[in-house]
Order: sequence, then structure tokens, then C-alpha cells
Amino acid sequence: MSNSYFSFKQFTVNQEKCAMKVGIDGVLIGAWTPIESALKILDIGTGTGLIALMLAQRCEAEITGIDLDKQAVLQARENTQNSPWSNRVRMVEKSLQEFARDTTERYDLIVSNPPYFVNSTKTAFENRTSARHTDLLTHEELIENALKLLSPEGLICLILPLIEGQKCIEFAETKNLFCTRLVKVYPKPSAETKRLLLEFSLIKTRCKVTELIIESEIRHQYSNEFSLLAKDFYLKL
Repeated sequence: MSNSYFSFKQFTVNQEKCAMKVGIDGVLIGAWTPIESALKILDIGTGTGLIALMLAQRCEAEITGIDLDKQAVLQARENTQNSPWSNRVRMVEKSLQEFARDTTERYDLIVSNPPYFVNSTKTAFENRTSARHTDLLTHEELIENALKLLSPEGLICLILPLIEGQKCIEFAETKNLFCTRLVKVYPKPSAETKRLLLEFSLIKTRCKVTELIIESEIRHQYSNEFSLLAKDFYLKL
């Protein structure tokens, strides 16, 4: 799924400066994440700013994106400056661990499309490797540091592959953080679950489980539910 890329309204990626592209994982969490009660949002591992700007389009919250990749942050700042939301979106070049240590802010919503490859082959691009591998930020570190930044009634929303997502749910429960919504994402009807969209809260409730299919068996023929979810962000859908 993350090998499919799309053209977005008011969003560009300079491929000479940044090896990362606009992937469907970012699209999914940017369109799905609940924003109704959020006044302050943190996007962890913002990359080139896709998710932060999608959320900015959907709400009036103040949004902070953080990333340790200098080139990605420069691109994210350029994208932010070229957007209608530059007055309430800021990009910070800093690791999550440093940011959690240095800030006193608390966030109503924390969102991330985190690294997910563990002990696997690295890419030729250092910045893409950092974005896709857990070497610099494990999922346990993500949860532990996000908890330091979360307001008491806030939400943490992640997108992860199936196995990593299940492990993340189990670890979060050991920290009294509970999965309250879970979406099983299928590339097409005949495929297995490839991603989990996860919502976590400090308030324990019964987890609501749903499913989302991206395409029909015909490539690029999108399902009605995906089209409805993402239609506000595509030039054509």
C-alpha cells in the first residue's frame, strides 16, 4: 500500500531534497483521525508535512509537526508557507524524545505515521531509512513519550501494519492507554489486512472495530468508503 502515491491539492515534495513521497498511509490517517475536540495537535514524524496540513484543512486547531530530518522539515516548512494555514501550523526540527523533554505543552490530539520496519534491510536514502525504520524511535518509545505530551482527555492516533499494530495495542495497555477505535485496512476485497488505524485514549471504553477497503479488484478503482473518506484531498477521485 505505501508504494502507491498520489497528487494532492496544495502539497508538493521536492524529490531532489527529500526521498519521501506522499503515501497512502499518510492519506488514510490524515483523513480518518478525529479532530472535533482538538485545539492543539502534535504530528510526530511529520516528514514533509502531509498529515499536519491535512488536519489543518479539516479543523481550526494549532498544529505542531516535529521531525529529526532537517531536509524533511525544510520541505514541510515550505509546504506550510504555501498553504492557507501557515498562521497556525509550525514545523520543528527535533526528535520526539527531545521535544517531550523540552516542552511543557499538552496536546488534545497526537497523530503519527510512525516508522514500522524492525530489523529489516535499509534503503539507500538515509532520511527515508529514518522515516521507515524503528532504529531511532521504537513504538514503545513513541507511546511512552506521547503519553508525556497528552492531555488527560486527549487521543493518540497511529497507522501501523497488522502485527506491529497488535503489539502496540498490547504495550499501550501496560501504560494504561487503551485502544478505543480500530480500523482494519484492506488494499482490496481479496487481500489480507495490511494496516491498522488505531485510536488510543486514557479513558477505557469498548473498542469499536470497523473495516475499510481501498480499491476494488481493479487497480485505482476506489471503494465508495475510501472515496468518501479522502475526497476532500484529491484533485480527482
